Amino acid sequence: MKSRMSKWGAIILVLSLILTGCGGAGGEKKKNSASASAASKEVSKKVEVREAADIDKLLVEMSLEEKAGQMLQAERGDIKPDEVRRYYVGSIMSAGGSIPEGGKTDTKPWIQMITAFQEAAKKTPHQIPIIYGIDAVHGHNSVSNATIFPHNIGLGAADDTELMKKIGEITAKEMLATGINWTFAPCMPVARDPRWGRYYESYGESSEKTARLSRALIEGLQLNGAAATAKHYIGDGLTAWGTGMDGKIDRGNVTLSEEEIRKVALPSYEAAIKSGVKTIMLSFSSTNDIKMHANKYWVTDVLKGELGFQGIVVTDFEGIREIPAKNLYDQVVLAADAGADLFMEPYRWREVHSALVKAVKKGDISEERINDAVRRILKVKLEMGLFENPVPQINTGYEIGNQGNREVAQEAVRKSLVLLKNQNDILPLKKDTKVYVLGPAANNIGAQCGGWTVSWQGGEADITGKTILEGFKELIGENLITDKTKAHEADVVVLVIGERAHAEFQGDDAQLAILETEEPRGEFEPLPLTGNAKAIEKAKALGKPIVTIIVSGRPRIITKELENWDALVMAWLPGSEGQGVSEVLFEGNYSFTGKLPMNWPKSADAFPLKDENILFKEGYGLTY
Repeated sequence: MKSRMSKWGAIILVLSLILTGCGGAGGEKKKNSASASAASKEVSKKVEVREAADIDKLLVEMSLEEKAGQMLQAERGDIKPDEVRRYYVGSIMSAGGSIPEGGKTDTKPWIQMITAFQEAAKKTPHQIPIIYGIDAVHGHNSVSNATIFPHNIGLGAADDTELMKKIGEITAKEMLATGINWTFAPCMPVARDPRWGRYYESYGESSEKTARLSRALIEGLQLNGAAATAKHYIGDGLTAWGTGMDGKIDRGNVTLSEEEIRKVALPSYEAAIKSGVKTIMLSFSSTNDIKMHANKYWVTDVLKGELGFQGIVVTDFEGIREIPAKNLYDQVVLAADAGADLFMEPYRWREVHSALVKAVKKGDISEERINDAVRRILKVKLEMGLFENPVPQINTGYEIGNQGNREVAQEAVRKSLVLLKNQNDILPLKKDTKVYVLGPAANNIGAQCGGWTVSWQGGEADITGKTILEGFKELIGENLITDKTKAHEADVVVLVIGERAHAEFQGDDAQLAILETEEPRGEFEPLPLTGNAKAIEKAKALGKPIVTIIVSGRPRIITKELENWDALVMAWLPGSEGQGVSEVLFEGNYSFTGKLPMNWPKSADAFPLKDENILFKEGYGLTY
């Protein structure tokens, strides 16, 4: 009896060693319990994904761990190529300002990085390529020598769909030159409150204009195989002031009725879907106290059901954490059940992978819901040609920041400018007018480009382009005066003031002041540029006619100062081509065509605005 037991014990031991792959392999499996090793998941027949019908065949063969991996989006700095293989990761992204070493001005580091991730994806059982995403929201703005276009609010003032399509195509080509094929743009809220820090990411207050311009931009972005993202679904820009977590208005609550939301916010998404947009990003905000990341009615019933959206629904950056729940597992379950397909969890993606697998096994997320999400992800990858050509092309023929691209950006600057005051027809200026230029925004390319430029918050100085001051110098040469000791020789003073670059909640501003001497903004630095007040006083003291240019992503309160200015030009955040500003101020070049995309308030004390608190009405703009 004892010898028989030993024999069976030996057989069991051998079998267990075979099954576990012996020592080291078993240890690796325990170490990476969230994913199975690629070797154990090899299949006898690889499905070639050439058409939509092949996706269903692939879904049958894929393991649950592979499917969960496709629903992950990791940040480039928090994942190594081998982890793409081990976790079957479906997507990687760059957070604001996150670039490979040397990638500020060179395309090669980007291509090398993305190629390494794609080569790792080829080592997974079904060789499913990744899709790489980035916030190219006004040009390929993570690259310092890229063409930087005006932010959306300026494009709303320009209101030119043909121009929007060109901007989209150029942005995509400059992205593709670095191997990136997915942008988290356009941002298309219908914004009604300029105190919101993301106001400049909107096209203004018009639902119809937002839908029209967004559609044109999407069409341009997707012309050459890149994917666009309509964001943020639904209601950002309409949140009530003071309702957000920690006071962040973009994470606040939309208190409008469903009828109003459908009327104001939904048309943009209907237009985006008709344009063929491949992805839609969820909003941080709530709608009538339900976080959009957990709102099954708006995401599954309306977006996917009623509107028939067939693409990927992606969460915003750590957006599921806005869902009130006791832990990440519950947040994942609620978001997936609501209709989220791809989880932008840049630093906790491993935990999300584990949660998805666990939730399906426990029955908290249905396998049908997982299959729907993965089917959408694979469909977009197929449409983009990634199964056929996953590795970035080195010789695309596309260039970063070439002269032709910059000329389109310059055109966008000219068309976005709005002339708000022109007393005694001081504008246009004659070319021989002696002009003294002063103010903190005159020679400040960081302020000129605003947030989401090179870094998340913007304000960087190493951006290729021309400042507004350099544009004046190029146009009028020796008639430009910058030496303050010779200011008295000028015929006209050009005062260039504005706001500090900012992004998201760091731009929330209850005061909208133009003077930096106003009371501080809690934990954040004052938004008016340091030197605004001094420059305003100096310009007034010179006793010359004053032409004021405001560089800002939204209206700022100028009611008192306006009476001292002979002309006022709103330049918004014009981007890298500042010479577009001076071109419109002098005779013989161009006239003003831009119109205000919003109502300009007299004070920041009365929102929503009523007629008595409006300084300039939406649609207002002078010309020559």
